[in-house]
Amino acid sequence: MFQPGRRKVILSGGIGGAALLLGGERAEAAPAKGCTFDVAPLEPEPLPPDLTAPAQLARLDGFDLWYWDTGGSGPAIILLHPSTGSGHIWGYQQAAFAAAGYRVIGYSRRGHRGSSAMNAERPGTSADDLRQLMDHLRIERAHLVGSAAGGFTAASFALTWPARVRTVTLACTLLSADPRVLALMPSVREPWWKGLPHEFQELSPSYRGINKEGEALWKSLYAQSRGDHPPGNQPAGEPATVAAIARLTMPALFISGDADLITPPPVARLFANTVKGSELVVLPECGHSAYWERPALFNQAILDFLKRRLA
Repeated sequence: MFQPGRRKVILSGGIGGAALLLGGERAEAAPAKGCTFDVAPLEPEPLPPDLTAPAQLARLDGFDLWYWDTGGSGPAIILLHPSTGSGHIWGYQQAAFAAAGYRVIGYSRRGHRGSSAMNAERPGTSADDLRQLMDHLRIERAHLVGSAAGGFTAASFALTWPARVRTVTLACTLLSADPRVLALMPSVREPWWKGLPHEFQELSPSYRGINKEGEALWKSLYAQSRGDHPPGNQPAGEPATVAAIARLTMPALFISGDADLITPPPVARLFANTVKGSELVVLPECGHSAYWERPALFNQAILDFLKRRLA
């Protein structure tokens, strides 16, 4: 059994595959003979259920944020979307986390579908916008789950207002433009990279090969993710550099996909080795959109983490 503060390698059969879990400060090499994975072919994930939680606008300090909220008396989980998404992408997570007893909130950052456009003269930060939304919803502390660009916001918020964060999950994310991180992903800085379709950049070959319906819906949600707003990302707040995240003291989980072309596992491994007592889960045959490609494994990794670290 995993024990916080110790580093172990656990290969566990999961739903449709296996997940590699690392926790603690140093990794021990696992014997090759123990690295057995389910060799059965992946089955396409069913399309996500519709979002059913009530949605509305939070009118904050000169801007609006579109959000949905399942309500309930359980601890709050706030979902922070990637740059290619919006608050509409969390169909796989909303019902699953609510069924586990949590109050689940998803929202669109400024410049994304349903929320206000960014104001170049007064852009604010996405971390402070999150603070204002939590104040608006009267949420003092929350579990934060950030994917990709949403991880920038989650980590910056956790650095600035640590007392308001129960746990933080950072999935498939760079966290900041730290040179140590960029050195591990040279391809994304090449001119040809920007010409690749987003679904090629973000969805694994396995997913694109077996789930054409899911790929089409992902592309549709991406096409709608900005609404009528022009492209561009709001500043996150305090940069979550490698040096900065060493200050994080709340329980932290890093999630990576083994086929992530943007933030491959060495990036998440660097973060997990930096944040004392953190954990790392690597999802098999999974690209940059882990919440979408392997939702059952993604959700279970987070729920198991919350149960284990808050027991």
